[in-house]
Amino acid sequence: MKFILLLSALFLVGCYQPERNCTDFKTGTFEFETLVGTEILKTTFVRNDSIEIDYFEGKADTSSLRWLNDCEFIVKHLNPKSMAQKKAMHMKILTTDGDTYVFEYNIVGDTRKEKGTATKIAD
Repeated sequence: MKFILLLSALFLVGCYQPERNCTDFKTGTFEFETLVGTEILKTTFVRNDSIEIDYFEGKADTSSLRWLNDCEFIVKHLNPKSMAQKKAMHMKILTTDGDTYVFEYNIVGDTRKEKGTATKIAD
């Protein structure tokens, strides 16, 4: 009897698929907060299908977007001001929930990945 319960529990957990409505996040206005040292920094960005404009500390920065599929895209600064900004970033939406999405990102070619959460604040 215990075996049947265990098997049933594993079956139910194995069938769980996180929500991924990635197309809902291809365009719009978003906010992203991150902790740097002891300070929380907020970035607002506006995205259409091929361009993203980031607003951070009163400055705007424009990047091109190349969608690999509905949930993954490459971001590349249009006017890089440093060697670091010349490197493209790979973004992947992992899960969605209402007006937020969890994503992972890394410099293209780098195996180290970071995670973040963005919130859609306008269409």
